[in-house]
Amino acid sequence: MSATERPAALQQDFSLARLSTVRTGGTAEFYARAGSEGELAELLAWAHAEGAPVSIVGSGSNLLIADEGVSGLVVKLDRELAQIEREGLRLVCGGGARLPAVAAAAARAGLSGIEFGVNIPGTVGGAVQMNANAYGGELGRVLEWVEVVTLAGSERRLPQQLGLSYRSSNLNAGEIVARASFTLQPADPGAVAATLADMRARRHAAQPQGIRTFGSTFKNPGDARAQGRTAGLLLAEAGCAGLTVGGARFSPKHANFIENTGAATTADVLAVMAEGRRRVLERFGVELEPEVQTLGEVRFPWQGA
Repeated sequence: MSATERPAALQQDFSLARLSTVRTGGTAEFYARAGSEGELAELLAWAHAEGAPVSIVGSGSNLLIADEGVSGLVVKLDRELAQIEREGLRLVCGGGARLPAVAAAAARAGLSGIEFGVNIPGTVGGAVQMNANAYGGELGRVLEWVEVVTLAGSERRLPQQLGLSYRSSNLNAGEIVARASFTLQPADPGAVAATLADMRARRHAAQPQGIRTFGSTFKNPGDARAQGRTAGLLLAEAGCAGLTVGGARFSPKHANFIENTGAATTADVLAVMAEGRRRVLERFGVELEPEVQTLGEVRFPWQGA
């Protein structure tokens, strides 16, 4: 097929709010699921020919989507690109595989090292891009390689080539993590399963459950003025727990989580974030930085025009 012929999987004006766990945001100009590297390459070629920017959406668990929608092509990885396969002490996972499923697969296989993934409700691709961590575990410690797909083709990269640091990497727009390999350690399946159960219980006790939220809003600060406090503690001590703007509020249970209490818009979420950040800055002199990722033209109010 020619590069300008429209792929059959393409949909127009696709509502994206359903793909975000906080359930806000507008529509995608174009949307498609890619189930193989071939389909992904076809979509990238079409987007390039059309001059359309390309965005990837995973589990939508740390994502804030513009109310005005997203121009260009939004792609979600599934099928082959969401599979989890064991190769000895490795798990080779599609970029669309969910981290809790990867952790559970490792437990069943008697493999240890990625237990913390049970509490990261995102995909492998998003987790690599953010060097996700939780409960003392960090993705970069067990990552062996990633397969990055761009318009130019597929390239395997090692962790030291990814610029991994706290909640970040050097992966750019248009660089899509199609697969990743994790090197793990042999362990008793029962012991690993018990660790997963303990981690789930700790998360359920500390974080809001069963509501529309996107997880941690701000990164934990490295500023000495925070005196070791997490972003959640700073927000709570600044009186932000339960703070509401429109349909969005900081969770009364964990102040670094924003909840959609009904009909919240992304504008509501941004407004409550801005007020929480202002209060922390005023009280502690600490400037909180967003951890939540954005899709479309989302502008944080404190960053100016």
